[in-house]
Amino acid sequence: MTCRRLQREEPPLFQHSNSRLTPRGRQRLVERVRAGESVSAVAREAGVSRQTAHKWIARAEAGEPLSDRRSRPSHLARLTPPDVEARVVEARRARLLAPLALAAETGVPARTCARIVARNGLPRLADVDRVTGEPRRRGPVTPRRYEREAPGELVHVDVKKVARVPDGGGWRARGADA
Repeated sequence: MTCRRLQREEPPLFQHSNSRLTPRGRQRLVERVRAGESVSAVAREAGVSRQTAHKWIARAEAGEPLSDRRSRPSHLARLTPPDVEARVVEARRARLLAPLALAAETGVPARTCARIVARNGLPRLADVDRVTGEPRRRGPVTPRRYEREAPGELVHVDVKKVARVPDGGGWRARGADA
């Protein structure tokens, strides 16, 4: 059984697609302010607000990287506890129940049961032999194609409302049959 836990790691180099400055531009902004230029003037020339400039300066002074942070939370408060996840996985393996039946038996919501089953790599019930509980092997599915041995052996014509085309062809809306 596996349980996903989110841990703080070294922040990767990451840049939001709409950010005004690249990490190199942020570094230049910080260097110019450290050299004695005013924050307002440097921010105006860089095309960012004073608050944004102060944010990058504070991060640089704290020794943090000048790359964007991901917006995903570092902690998920509603993470399913490992003992609950183990209970759902064991019930699924023992009785081959669908998520709705697992929910009724374990007291965990059906959607959470479905996520736990998928996260632990358990096969779908349609792919499991009901007697043995072992995953069934499915052979490769061969698609039905229009391929033929020689050119012209198969002619495919898409036709729509053949009877409505006037003799000699033409467009009824433009008065070709008038």
